[in-house]
Amino acid sequence: MSTHAAHKIVDSPGFDLPRPGAGATLERFAALTRFCSDDIATGRLVEAHADADAILGELVGDMVRPGEFWGVWAAQPPGTRVDAHPAEAGWALDGVKEWCSGAGSCTHALVTAETDAGNRLFAVDLRQRGVSVDLSAWHSIGMRATDTGTVTFDAVPATAVGEVGAYLRRPGFWHGGMGVAACWFGGARRVARPLYRAVAGTNDPLLRMHAGAVDAQLATGWAAIESAARRIDASPTEPSQRQAFGLRWTIEQVATAVVDRVGRALGPGPLVADPDHAQAVADLTVYIRQSHADADLAVLGSLLDDRIPGPAELTTDDS
Repeated sequence: MSTHAAHKIVDSPGFDLPRPGAGATLERFAALTRFCSDDIATGRLVEAHADADAILGELVGDMVRPGEFWGVWAAQPPGTRVDAHPAEAGWALDGVKEWCSGAGSCTHALVTAETDAGNRLFAVDLRQRGVSVDLSAWHSIGMRATDTGTVTFDAVPATAVGEVGAYLRRPGFWHGGMGVAACWFGGARRVARPLYRAVAGTNDPLLRMHAGAVDAQLATGWAAIESAARRIDASPTEPSQRQAFGLRWTIEQVATAVVDRVGRALGPGPLVADPDHAQAVADLTVYIRQSHADADLAVLGSLLDDRIPGPAELTTDDS
């Protein structure tokens, strides 16, 4: 189970991902890429735990503890909601939260909820009474191992993390979104494995052509991740929504192209005879839909000004 594997990773003695913006963001993104290259569902759960740690550090100077396994449950689809109200011990949560990865296995979660003053983030110990989990709505084999479901809260004690609106206002919100892109990139590398194995030692020109295209796509994706990490470390407190949306769209295109190229190069064989590859394709196909696709592109377009990305001046040396 991916939940068991993810819990084992975050509990391992050497697990301590650098927080984004602290000078080693590329090391963080590379680790997330490796986790998803090994197993996409496991890497996605590890990313959420690491994101929770970064959020706690940024908003309240806290951190996750040994033995804990955290999720970040911030989706707010129409039709369901979680409300937070003052209680004797601080706050209590009531309501339904959908799209909760690690719902049946996390010990703690960061949960967005509505208050009289607006939306706010709360830390919840999920081992308390009043927490119930429903995994029955997940029918796809893609990302099934992430244990994603709907969680109902019934007067569950919680601790406020940051002020109203702080979860979305912080620079780290966009850093976290770029960390997800690093996970998508790791998933693309996972999907590409059978093609790299098949092209080794072959003289088939079509197979080599597809492999060359995939290799170029992956190189482009990694260059974009490297550039994003450098910019985060150079300006960790600056808003980076435009950068985040640009990187996520770039990596989504890479992932989509790799799935398509590998399928066209190798045909249906690996999809039906290689269970690891079939699972990776299913996982990545579901995972990249965490992107809001064209809606995100529309937001990105609204952020543009009259400056074209690239060097401010283009010169040639005629000497």
